[in-house]
Amino acid sequence: MSILSRARAQIRDLQPYSSARMEASGGSVMLNANESPWAGAGLNRYPDPQPATLVARLAELYSAAPQQVLVGRGSDEAIDLLVRAFCEARSDAIVVCPPTFAMYGVCARIQGAEVIEAPLTAQFELDADAVLAAAAPHVKLVFLCTPNNPTGGLVPLPAIERIARALAQRALVVVDEAYIEFADAPSAVTLLPKHGNLAVLRTLSKAYALASARVGALIAAAEVIDLLRRIQAPYPLPAPSVAAALAALEPDARPQVAAAVARTVAAREQMRRDLRRLDAVRQVLPSRANFLCAQFTDCGDVYRYLLRRGVVVRDVSRYPGLADHLRISIGTPEENRRLLEMLRAHEGAS
Repeated sequence: MSILSRARAQIRDLQPYSSARMEASGGSVMLNANESPWAGAGLNRYPDPQPATLVARLAELYSAAPQQVLVGRGSDEAIDLLVRAFCEARSDAIVVCPPTFAMYGVCARIQGAEVIEAPLTAQFELDADAVLAAAAPHVKLVFLCTPNNPTGGLVPLPAIERIARALAQRALVVVDEAYIEFADAPSAVTLLPKHGNLAVLRTLSKAYALASARVGALIAAAEVIDLLRRIQAPYPLPAPSVAAALAALEPDARPQVAAAVARTVAAREQMRRDLRRLDAVRQVLPSRANFLCAQFTDCGDVYRYLLRRGVVVRDVSRYPGLADHLRISIGTPEENRRLLEMLRAHEGAS
């Protein structure tokens, strides 16, 4: 039985919108989309809904087939599409593992789906037993974030595989790998050939430095990709974003990406050591991402002190289990030095 049996029947039976670009492309006289005929800046034509060159390049990057790749507006769009395709309002549910990325729950609540929590352990590790116990019959999606945002911990592939195997034909297990390039760890994409109920989120926003271009991908079984294309907006990616993504994915650009990732990882480890030397820091959580999550004696006071001096970090103290924690992105060497100078000055003034 296909995992699509768990998708909403209305979506499976939906006659999707057929855009002008989907119906015909490559013509020399394009008169089917009510576009301006005047080229101007070269943006007068609607873009390809799923640019073949970009899809092929991402498929190669992620070791998948092109038909297994859906490109869209960052990871957020794919999360929203998955919830809308699989969850019936006031009937179905998702499982999340707090503290984790809030958009999973936001998208579910907008859809009217229940959000069931399987919290991380006291050490902020995934509890596979808790996830499986939370996966009631009406659960359609299970979201696993690795490395996890905001804590930075990695979910081992055997735990992901165990959950996917146990929930085969019951729920789609969605693995969010937005930060995986910083982890030096294998991707859950390697599990796709054996588990049709697995989907993997990837993005060019982090390691590829294209946050403002908003280019992300979902890698899943071809039938899942086809289902989501039925409800995706007709033209999800602007042409400039596609061009920026293709440039970043050129073979000669990849060593630069790898070097930037290596610099970020080295800076992360140095920042961890520097933070642990501060009296105001109680603990720094282990991180495999491009950020650190640190507990302060009074994070609210530290946050406000930094903000008044132009240094912005993320207050994550509202997340379960993260009282007095701040999430600190790894910046340029100068930005990192500035942060540490301000933290030391705060200690001196206290």
